[in-house]
Amino acid sequence: MQPGKAQPKKAQPRKTQPGKAPPKPQAKKSQPKPQAKKSQPRATSTRLGLQAPAGPGRSAAPARPAQSPARSRMARPLPSRPGRPEERQRWLVGIAALVVLIFLVRLVHVQLIEGPSLAEKAQAARTATAVTPAHRGDITDADGKLLATSVDRYKVIGDPVAIKDFRGAARGVEDGALGIAHLLSPILDIPKNELAAQLVGKSRYEVLAKNVVPEVQRAIAALEIRAYVRTDLTSRRIYPSGEVAGSLVGFVNDEQTGQLGIEMAYDDLLAGTAGSDTYERSLDGLRIPAAGQESVPAVPGSDVRLTLVHDVQWKAQDALDEAKRKTGAAYGMAIVQDIRTGEILALADSGSVDPNDRSTAAVADGSRVVKDVFDPGSTGKVITTAAALEGGHWTPESRFSVPDTYTAPNGQTFHDSHDHPVQRLTLTGILAQSSNTGTVQAGEKIPLQERQEYLEKFGFGQPTGLNLPGESVGFMPPDDVADWDGRTQYTVLFGQGLSVNAMQATSVFSTVANGGVRMTPTLFEGSTSPDGTVTPADREPGKRVISEETADTVVEMMETVTEDGGTGTNADIPGYRIAGKTGTAQMPAGNGWTYMASFIGVAPADDPRYTVAVFLKSPKSSIFGGDVAAPVFSDIMGFTLQKMDVPPSEREHRRLRTEW
Repeated sequence: MQPGKAQPKKAQPRKTQPGKAPPKPQAKKSQPKPQAKKSQPRATSTRLGLQAPAGPGRSAAPARPAQSPARSRMARPLPSRPGRPEERQRWLVGIAALVVLIFLVRLVHVQLIEGPSLAEKAQAARTATAVTPAHRGDITDADGKLLATSVDRYKVIGDPVAIKDFRGAARGVEDGALGIAHLLSPILDIPKNELAAQLVGKSRYEVLAKNVVPEVQRAIAALEIRAYVRTDLTSRRIYPSGEVAGSLVGFVNDEQTGQLGIEMAYDDLLAGTAGSDTYERSLDGLRIPAAGQESVPAVPGSDVRLTLVHDVQWKAQDALDEAKRKTGAAYGMAIVQDIRTGEILALADSGSVDPNDRSTAAVADGSRVVKDVFDPGSTGKVITTAAALEGGHWTPESRFSVPDTYTAPNGQTFHDSHDHPVQRLTLTGILAQSSNTGTVQAGEKIPLQERQEYLEKFGFGQPTGLNLPGESVGFMPPDDVADWDGRTQYTVLFGQGLSVNAMQATSVFSTVANGGVRMTPTLFEGSTSPDGTVTPADREPGKRVISEETADTVVEMMETVTEDGGTGTNADIPGYRIAGKTGTAQMPAGNGWTYMASFIGVAPADDPRYTVAVFLKSPKSSIFGGDVAAPVFSDIMGFTLQKMDVPPSEREHRRLRTEW
């Protein structure tokens, strides 16, 4: 060893723990060889604390010891561990198994739990049900003449959503709405652009046309565009007789439901029951032949036969329209009734409407015969006369001194329609002259309770039995006669202080002419079911109101009204004996009053068959029924007697005394 040089230490072997292999020796990094330094000038001073380089004769500074292996290992980062593919595989398998499990659970849920409901929804989506409307029954007159019937019509319906997918190249037309419009326009007679505008949108139900006739429907079906445009069977109500009985027959709405008149009163019989056709269809809307189908046939409605006679109804309406024109009346009403059965041959209004024409609201007005009410006026004196005879209070030739003004015992004063000196009249004469003062004198003997009872027996204040919508039962004084005021107890004797409809007033005369038996008025003769079964109407038995003797006597007394000296001579019909009564009743009108002029009579008086009643509201030529209503009665009754082949009167009239 050379003195002054450090000797390197021998490497000591690293102790290892038992069971562990000794660490492998790591290769030392090669150190760059130091370059030979150039000779530096010798420092002249060491004051800066710099060590002068070793020169000749000086020993070199000891070398910096080498870095320890442990420190070297801590400074360098360890290399990353190599990946393990088996772990990734386990994760992927687990995720895949979870997905499969989810799908399996969902599949089980769909198949076992939701399966039935989904199947039902799917079937419902491809199942269509078409409603088959029932044919509405006909309405005919007594002779089978059509007043109302139904015909098949179709409704054309487009599906704008489906029409978007229409391709018209194969048909030589445009795609979509324009193409469909191009095909339909000439058939429906609708401008192409207008039709195309209806076929664009998000609706699945666009009505393109209504009341399409079968010929047009067949032309649409030939286009084979059922997936885009379909035609649904509907029905249209038509009224072949037009204005004849138009206000009486009524009409139906778009759903073919009766809205007024006979159409509404007998809707249950006429309507029938709609059917249905359920089937499965393909995506293009066509029926799947092999799929299940279920059909419920529609049941047609029954035909309704009325008691009306078409020609008599026409004559009544025509006569009223003529009277309205001549007298300047606001309107007129007329009734023709069969005395023996209560059947109505005509129930007419002036200015009757045509149910085929819905351009005005007049079709919804209904018949005034049962809707309008008014005081019966002097026609009500027939009830007082019958009650006086039936109660034994007077006879037809009982004598009265009749002034034009009369004051009753309770101080109430009454007047006749015109001034006149005191007249010496019998009870028959009082009726023939239509004297108010004479009627009050005759009625004083009739107890108040009897006055009330006879009004009710003759049908006042009660439904007529016609069953027509909108009927008014009128107005009656209080049920308890003790509540009648001092004037009402007398005014009811000559047809004031109460109100009735035209049918109620007419029924009084039919009852008297039928031997005192009141028959319920009716328009319904019977029905015919779809299988041809005829069901006649149920008829209520007649109710006796007065004795036959009293009734016959009153008819004889009413004949004097139409003879010389009576107020109803204009009701005369050559060859027939006529019995009747004139009437002039006040009616409120705004802030004042107007009049209802009337004449109600029966013929032939010797063997009564028919009652005819005529009412004219607010006539301008005259307010008296004998002047304006009696001639109309003569016209209608004369036509009816000839139409129904009623022979002329044969027996001579026993003329009762009217004066003494």
